[in-house]
Amino acid sequence: MSIPPELRELIIGIVEERIKELRLSHKEFRELRRSISRLEEAQAKTEEKLLRLEVAQIKTEERLSRLEEAIERLIEAQTKTEEKLLRLEEAQIRTEEKLLRLGEAQAKTERAIQELARAVGRLSDVVGFGLEDIGRVVIPGWLQRHLGIQLEGELGEELKRAFIEVDGREIEVNLYGEGFMGNERIAVICEVKSRIYQDDVDKFYNNLVKPIEKSLYMKIIPVLFGYLIHPKAKARARELGVYVIASYER
Repeated sequence: MSIPPELRELIIGIVEERIKELRLSHKEFRELRRSISRLEEAQAKTEEKLLRLEVAQIKTEERLSRLEEAIERLIEAQTKTEEKLLRLEEAQIRTEEKLLRLGEAQAKTERAIQELARAVGRLSDVVGFGLEDIGRVVIPGWLQRHLGIQLEGELGEELKRAFIEVDGREIEVNLYGEGFMGNERIAVICEVKSRIYQDDVDKFYNNLVKPIEKSLYMKIIPVLFGYLIHPKAKARARELGVYVIASYER
C-alpha cells in the first residue's frame, strides 16, 4: 500500500521537525553540561577560597590570641610598674622627710658650732689677755737679762697694747714698749699667742714687723711670746731676727 504524496510530505515534515527538536535539545544539553562544568569549577574555586579564608581566619585568631596574651602581659607589667612607681614615690617622700630632718639637725649643729666658736673665742680672749698679763711681767726682765734692754715706764707697765698707724691704717700690737739698748733707742713690738708655730713667725714678721719698721724711726725688737713654741718656729725666728720667749723662761 502506497502512501499518498500529501501524507508522505506531512510525515516527512513532522519527522524533520522532530529531528530538529532532538538536535536542538542535544545542543542545549551540551551547553548545560558546559554550564554545569563551569559551575563545578567555580564551586571548586569558591571552596578553595573558603578554605584559604578559613586558614587565614585560623591564623588571624591565633595572632589575636597572641596579641591578647601580649596585651595581658603588658597590663601585668604596667601594673607592676605602677606599683614600683608607687613604692618609689613613697620612698621619695621618706627620703625628703629624712633630708628635712637632716637639714634641721644640720642647722642645729651649725648653731651649736657657732655657739662653740663664740665660746672658744671668749676663752681665747681670756687666755690671750691672761697671757698678755704674764708677758708684761716676764718680757721686760727677759729683755734686760738677755739683751741689756731697759724699758721705760713703771714696773709692770713697761709694755701695753697699742695701735700704730702705718700708711694710713692702724696695726694692733698686743704689747708695745719703748726704751734703750745701751745708748740706742728701741721699740719692742710683741705678739702674744698660746701656741707658736713656724707659720705664726712668718705672719708676724710680714704683717707687723716689716710694715712697722717703715713707720718707726728707731730700732725694732720683735718678740713672740707664748706658752708653747715649736722647734721649727724657733729656727725660723732666728733666721728672721725675731725673739721667741716662752712664758716659763726667765
